[in-house]
Amino acid sequence: MKETVLKEFGKVFGDTDGVKVFFAPGRVNLIGEHTDYNGGHVFPCALTIGTYAAARVRNDRRLRFYSMNFEQLGVIDSSLDGLKPEKEADWTNYPKGVMWAFGERGFEIPQGMDILLNGNIPNGSGLSSSASVEVLTGAILRDFFGFQVSNQDLALIGQFSENKFNGVNCGIMDQFAIAMGKKEHAIFLDTADLSYAYVPVKLQNAKIVIACSNKKRGLGDSKYNERRSECETALAELQKVVDIKSLGELSEEQFEEYKFAIKDETRVRRAKHAVYENQRTLKAVKALEANDIAQFGQLMNASHVSLRDDYEVTGIELDALVEEAWKVPGVIGSRMTGAGFGGCTVSIVEDDAIDTFKKQVGDAYLAKIGYAADFYVVEIGDGPVVL
Repeated sequence: MKETVLKEFGKVFGDTDGVKVFFAPGRVNLIGEHTDYNGGHVFPCALTIGTYAAARVRNDRRLRFYSMNFEQLGVIDSSLDGLKPEKEADWTNYPKGVMWAFGERGFEIPQGMDILLNGNIPNGSGLSSSASVEVLTGAILRDFFGFQVSNQDLALIGQFSENKFNGVNCGIMDQFAIAMGKKEHAIFLDTADLSYAYVPVKLQNAKIVIACSNKKRGLGDSKYNERRSECETALAELQKVVDIKSLGELSEEQFEEYKFAIKDETRVRRAKHAVYENQRTLKAVKALEANDIAQFGQLMNASHVSLRDDYEVTGIELDALVEEAWKVPGVIGSRMTGAGFGGCTVSIVEDDAIDTFKKQVGDAYLAKIGYAADFYVVEIGDGPVVL
C-alpha cells in the first residue's frame, strides 16, 4: 500500500519530493456498546485495516487534499487561514478539524500541506473511518512539525475536533482505540476516567470476522443523540435516589433496586442496557483472562439482544446478520458493533467455519434484505505509524 499511495501522490501532486507515508488503523469494539458516554467500560481493538496517507509540507498556507476513495471529488483546496467546517469540503472537514483543534490547543500549524489518503476500511461501515482519519492527521502533524503530543493526546484532540468542529457528539472510544492500539490486544477502557489496560486476545483456531451490512448510516442523523439524552434524563432521575455520577457506576442489583425512580418505561430500558452492558464488559474481560472464549462469545450474544430489545439500535439489517450467524456451527459469538442502524457486526468464528459462515450468512442476508453484505477477516493491530 505504501508504494500505491506514493505513486498516486506523484500523479496527483506532480512529484514525491519530501513525502512521507503514514498509517492509522480502523477499530472494532468487541463488547461494551453505547456505554462510552454513560461512564462505562468499552473493549475495542485496533485493526490491521485502516487509512494510509502520503503527505508533505508546503511553503505556503494552502491545504490540498485528495482521497483515492473519493476520486470523483478530485483535489479539494483549502487554507490554514480561517479553518471552518464547510459542506463543499466534504470528507476534508475531518483533517481540517484536527488542524483547527491543534491550533485551539496552542499548537499553531506553520505551513500548508499536500495530503493524499487511501483507506481500506469500508465507508459508512461503523469501523471508524472518520476517527482513523483524525488520528492519522494528528500523527502527520506531530511528525512534520515536532509537536510534543502523546498518542493519548491524539485521541483527545481527534474527539475534540469531531465534537466541536464537525458537530458529532461522539464519545472517546473510537479515537482512543485507534491511537492506543496494540497488536493482539484489546483495550479495556474505563471511559469515566480514561484508565485502561491491555488484555491479550488469544483466539486459538478462530478469527474475528466483520460483516458489513452496506446499509448507509450517518451517526449525526441517527438516533444516537436521542439515546444519549434518554440516558441523561434517566441518570438525572436516578440521582434523586442514589449518589452516582454516571450509569456506569451501578451494578445490576443496584439498578433493579433504584429503577423505580425512572418515570418512563422506555428510559428504564435505555438505562438498563447501559448498566447491564457495562457489567457484561467487565465479565467478558475476566472470561478472556481465564481463556474462556465460549463465555466471551455468550456475552457478545447477550450484548446484541440488549442492543436490539432494550436500546433499540440494531435494525433489520444487523439483526439479520447476527441471527443468521448464530445458526452457523463454529460461531463462538456475534453482535452488532458501533452505533447501530446499519454498519457492521463482529463475530468470532472458528477457522474451519469461516467459509461456511460467509456463504450461509451472506446468502440469507441477500435473500432477506435484497442486497449483499461484505465480509472481512481481520487481525488486531497496532496504533498509528510512520511507514
